[in-house]
Order: sequence, then C-alpha cells, then structure tokens
Amino acid sequence: MKRLDLRNIAIIAHVDHGKTTLVDEMLKQGGIYRENQVTEDRVMDSNDLERERGITILAKNTAVHYKDVKINIIDTPGHADFGGEVERVLKMVNGVLLLVDAAEGPMPQTRFVLERALALNHRVIVVINKIDKPDARLEEVEEEVLELLLELNATDEQLDSPMIFCSGRAGTASLSPFEAGTDLRPLFDTILEYIPSPEGDEDGELQLLVSSVDYNEYVGRIGIGRIERGVIKQNQEVMISNYHSDAAPKKAKIVSLSQIDGLARVPVAEAKVGDIVCFSGAENINIGDTVTSVLCVEPLEFVKVSEPTMEMTFSVNDSPLAGREGKFVTSRHLRDRLYRETLKDVSIRISDGDTTDSFRVAGRGEMHLSILLENMRREGYEMCCSTPRVLFKEIDGVKCEPVERVTIDCPQDVVGSVMEKLGARKGELQDMELRGNRMKLIYLIPSRALFGYRSEFMTDTKGEGILNTLFEGYQPYKGEVTVRFTGSLVASEAGESTSYGLFNAQDRGAMFIGVQTEVYEGMIVGENPKQGDITLNVCKQKHLTAIRSKGADEALILTPHKQLSLEQAIEFIADDELIEVTPKSIRLRKRILDTPTRLKAESRLKKSN
Repeated sequence: MKRLDLRNIAIIAHVDHGKTTLVDEMLKQGGIYRENQVTEDRVMDSNDLERERGITILAKNTAVHYKDVKINIIDTPGHADFGGEVERVLKMVNGVLLLVDAAEGPMPQTRFVLERALALNHRVIVVINKIDKPDARLEEVEEEVLELLLELNATDEQLDSPMIFCSGRAGTASLSPFEAGTDLRPLFDTILEYIPSPEGDEDGELQLLVSSVDYNEYVGRIGIGRIERGVIKQNQEVMISNYHSDAAPKKAKIVSLSQIDGLARVPVAEAKVGDIVCFSGAENINIGDTVTSVLCVEPLEFVKVSEPTMEMTFSVNDSPLAGREGKFVTSRHLRDRLYRETLKDVSIRISDGDTTDSFRVAGRGEMHLSILLENMRREGYEMCCSTPRVLFKEIDGVKCEPVERVTIDCPQDVVGSVMEKLGARKGELQDMELRGNRMKLIYLIPSRALFGYRSEFMTDTKGEGILNTLFEGYQPYKGEVTVRFTGSLVASEAGESTSYGLFNAQDRGAMFIGVQTEVYEGMIVGENPKQGDITLNVCKQKHLTAIRSKGADEALILTPHKQLSLEQAIEFIADDELIEVTPKSIRLRKRILDTPTRLKAESRLKKSN
C-alpha cells in the first residue's frame, strides 16, 4: 500500500548553507502560521545554545501541508561533529533535499551526508540555495554537485536528480538558474512528484523503528519513529525489542500518541504506515529499539552510526574552590547525567575512568564534547575535564590514528603562513584551487594535529579564513606532532588578584583574569608566549612606606585580559592541565596544584624521557 497523502523528507547540507532558514519559509508558505502571526527567524533552532551560536545541534521534526499532502520535514545539523544526528534520522525518510550554497559549492559535510543518503537508496533533490548572493557561481556549482554524485557511485536515477534554484531567505524557488521565482511552489511540486510515498502493509502486525528519544518530566521518555508496518493505537499493548541486543523483548503500553503538525504535537487515537509518531509509556525506550505487536516480534536493523574519534576525561572537581557554584558536584551526579546522554546521542560513548570519580567521554570532535560540557554547566553541574585525546586503533598489526580532511578557504596573500603551519603539523596537501582573490586548499591531517589550530588559523588569516573538517578515516600513525608552542603563567599563591600583582605579571604574557578575581595555587592565570611555565604571584600587594615618591600615586594601566570560551580553553590546555567547569566560571589549572610537588614531577618526567 502507498500513502499518496504523505511524504517524509530530511534537509541535509553543510553548516551555514541555509537549511533552517529554508524550513522557516516552508512553514510560512505551508500554512502553519496565521496571516497576522508574529514569527521568529530560525524557529527550528529552539535550543538556547543553537540560537546563541547560529548552528543546528539537534535534528528536529516539523510538518507542512501542500495540495492535501502532508510533508514531514526533518531539519538536521550541518556541523561534522553532529553527524550522528543525521545518520539516525535518515531511516525515517524516503528522500532528502540536499542544500548547496550557490557560492561555496559542495563542502566536506555535504559529501558526508550525501554519501549516507545514497547508501540508503534515498532519492535526492538538489537545492542550490542563496542564488541571490553577489558571488553566486550557479553553473560551476551545478557541475560540482554532479561530479560529487559520480564520485559517490550514485545510481542512474540518483544522477538524474532534479535541481531547484532557491533563495531560502526570500522564500523563492525556480526550476531555472535564470529565473528568480516568486514563491516555493516549484520546490513543493518537485517534492510531491519526485519523493516516493511511504509504502507498507497496513493490515500487517505493527512494526515501528525508534530513531529519536525526547524527554518530558510529566510522562518520562517519548519515543519518536516512523511506522514501517501496521497501525499503532493509543492504549495498545506492544513489545519493545532490539535487533542488535540479545535481551528478551519487554512488554509496554502506549499511553499517549501524537503526530507532529507544524511546530506542535497533535494527539491522535491511531496512526498508520508511513506516519512519524511520538509516543510515551515505554519507560526504557532507546534509539534503535523496535516497537512491535505482541503477536509478531520482528525487530528492525538500525543504521550503524560512525564511531567516536576522540575522548576527554570528566572528573569530580577537586580544586580549592570546588562546590561553591555548582548544584550537582558528586561522582554519582556526573555518572547519572553522562549515561543519560547516551540515550539520546547515539554517537557518544561513556566508560568508567582510571579512578572512581572520573569518566571517559568519547565523541566526534571538540565541538561535540564542548556542547555537552556547556549544556551540563547550564544545568548546574560542576566538574573538571582533561585535554582531548584521539582514539588510536590497531589495524592489521599497525597502529593507526584518525585523519581529517581539512578544507580551507582563505585570502591569497595569507596562503604561505597557512601552508607553513599545516606542514609543521604533518598536513598533506591534496588539492589547491584559485577562486578570484581567494584560495581553496584541501589537506589530509591527523586529528590530534588540529588541536589548538583554529584560533591560530583565525589570527593568520585576519579573521577572513574559513576552515572545515571532516573525518576521513584511519591511517598509519604519523609520528610525534608538536601542537602547543606556548606555556602557562601559573599562580604561586592563593588569594585575590590585585592591580599591582597583575601589572607586574602582564609583561610575562597575556592574562586570563582581571582584578579582584579569586585564585588558588596552581591555577593558570595567563599564557606565556614561549614554551615552558612561569610561576608568579598575582595577589602581590604594594608595600606601604612613609616616604612619598614622585610616581607613588600614578595609576597602574592594565592591559585588558583575555576571556577564554570553553572551546578556546579546550584548545589551550596541555596534558598536565585541566579545565574547571562550573555554572558561573571556566578556570584553567594544573593537575598537581602544589608548586614544589609539580616541579618534582616534571623533572622526573624529563629524566624518564
């Protein structure tokens, strides 16, 4: 049976190519809002962090109506670190809209998400977006997309994918690059014509694959997935099983059932084949589980999500200022929160650390892990975390490490310094292309060699460079790479920083703290431009004397201190340093706080090496 009144699509693209903005216009023209209703931009980016950073982090569902057909739309993240979100939701749809920026063309994440969609035999509609940009290259981008489809071994049908030329911000689409279009009807019509309707046996026994899990404090976990077979009803008794697990199926009852319509969840009594539904009542439902009828338990196979490539150690905060700002500070709190994260994020891995109060957290990249840290600190958690480490693998007896494909777009006059830095970090140049007065470079480089490079790259390119990375695969170990060329300025005494102490310390390097900041021994208060650490006292008071000198009362002029964000702190710290993360503060510190003990440990390490 075919559901002619329904289409399920996902919008996939590289970061900043305009997915969420296009969804805004599709909602407006799909009749979701009243004529006089006030709307906000990027309405699908509902998370506070998403709105602050201007990126999509979590895949989200919505639906519009066009010509008596309901179109379920899934807006997906574009950043490579959140690729797991894209991989898991592709099982819910029958086709994808591949968005490509009319100026930038296909980028690394475009390749990754398109490869996943083609592997599932999904039909693809190519949408060349932002055609109203002054530097749009419509014909060249069209050719680049076709070349990418050929490279990824697309079928003949996928190579004949329709192309739509669109401006998401203006809400227009056309079938020709030479016409601006007036609305999104050409896009909606192409979706109805080209994306296949969901198919399945409506009279068969229920089969539903859970692709997403939400949480509500009133009803508990909410499973979200597409019905592959049969009908699901409210108050129905079902079985929960998992294709990849040997555990016995568990019985559950569907307490509430709803479908997504626009931005709301609408309660329904039943739903049938092809519908994407949200249901509660299954207490321990997880992503990848299959909901079936009691009479026929046949679990469905879930997509294998790519493995994490790096890990950090999260541990209980043991600094002298521990427990002052956080609400959840014990190892039990940390354990519960981290293991709860694995229920909704399929690409994260949690394991116990070397000590009872530490945990290894493995993810896709620095941003993936920093978003988790940021969410936890906003929820009231307090912890310490280590520098990121890549996960090595042994393949055929050879030690291998993760390698990234780095795509750089920068002004032509700074190419020399960029190539010099990447060469020193074991980068291998793959391709080089001149576009006007800008240069496009493609490198293969070890993941660990990129730690701390982004901020350096922005300085080298005067803020005009664009750097994108994508996991390429595992390659033989490339040898030692030096990624930190600076040292730390470390506080030698506890107390409150003074203007006199900071004035004397600022000649040594850039400071991370201002006046009247509480510090403790072993806390990192600044950056030494040369390698090696310097211990100094930022709490020093000016000695009072009875003799007044000419310059005694002159004001001390302090250089503004550098406020590090969480990502910058993760990039900065070395192996013997930690980040103290609390709801109100981000502090850097040495693992060993006591200065004499730390110096002895460093000298022993040098001797052993």
